[in-house]
Amino acid sequence: MRRAIEKAKGFGRSEAAPMHVSDATKAGRARRWIAPSVLILIVIASFCVGPYAIAPDDLVRSISSRALDRASGLDPVAETVIWQIRLPRVLAALAIGAALASAGAAYQGLFRNPLVSPDILGVTAGASLGAVLGIYFSLPVVVIQALAFGGGLFAVALVYLVGWTVRARDPMLVLVLAGVAIGALLGACVSLIKVLADPYNQLPAITYWLLGSLSAVTPGDLISVTPAIVLGLALLMLLRWRVNVMSLDDEEARALGLNTGVLRAVLIVGATLLTAAAVSISGVIGWIGLLTPHVARALVGADFGRLLPTSIMLGGGFLVGVDLIARSAAAIEIPLGVLTAVLGAPFFLYLLASTTRGWR
Repeated sequence: MRRAIEKAKGFGRSEAAPMHVSDATKAGRARRWIAPSVLILIVIASFCVGPYAIAPDDLVRSISSRALDRASGLDPVAETVIWQIRLPRVLAALAIGAALASAGAAYQGLFRNPLVSPDILGVTAGASLGAVLGIYFSLPVVVIQALAFGGGLFAVALVYLVGWTVRARDPMLVLVLAGVAIGALLGACVSLIKVLADPYNQLPAITYWLLGSLSAVTPGDLISVTPAIVLGLALLMLLRWRVNVMSLDDEEARALGLNTGVLRAVLIVGATLLTAAAVSISGVIGWIGLLTPHVARALVGADFGRLLPTSIMLGGGFLVGVDLIARSAAAIEIPLGVLTAVLGAPFFLYLLASTTRGWR
């Protein structure tokens, strides 16, 4: 059993020359501080940098004054920028980035494939179809977000129903193939609605939503999706030690006493809740769920107990940084989906090249 668990923890680990135990321990402990340190620096920069610059000492003074419930003496415009404009966007970026990154880490461990992303089971396509339908029928924003959330859950439920109906020796492969088929079908429905939409009002709104943005996120949006994100993260955290075993073959996992069918369903529910909640308020933002688990795995290893919190911090920090660039780099706000692809694709190719060199 011990050998099997060690094999599970080694998922995605490249074969390299063994280090001295003390040196490896020191290096591992040092790498664990990278993610929280980067997260703190990016969050501070996101409050300070922008068209209206905020000095770091002014930011500290404003926060301490709020905590002590007294006047800060700052310009009222600076207080408005900090608490009413930038704070909601930073919190939304942290929540959405953490949700997508943790869902990606869970899916990669569950499907035993480091190239899996949170939209592997069609959740993004389902959420996109729900939101596009809401925009097409000119429904309120709250209803559009609810349709996006429900569409993501419906897509994964449909994929799981297909996987349960089709009896096969490899249920994971059936789920992946069903996800590809259902995602393509829902994507075709989205394209059809774009063709039928009003090209002057509805089509620009649909296109902009599909590119992803945090410009319209409000505190109410965060409150509405917080229960789903908290529940999804709680499920993954409670099952984090079992994900290591799920990276083994089903026969080995069952030999260790796990009910693989039930555990797989619970993990998929948790990851789907996270992805659907994130997409429902931000639109489609790619690469976070694929890229950040790779970086986290390089920092702390493949053990899901350490990989999950590191992915949460890296995902939140990455999206906060991307949102900072999106609202500061140009006169108009750049869609987040564009920036994540521009920044993520080259870095992922670098990681891929580095990994393949270790395989030779």
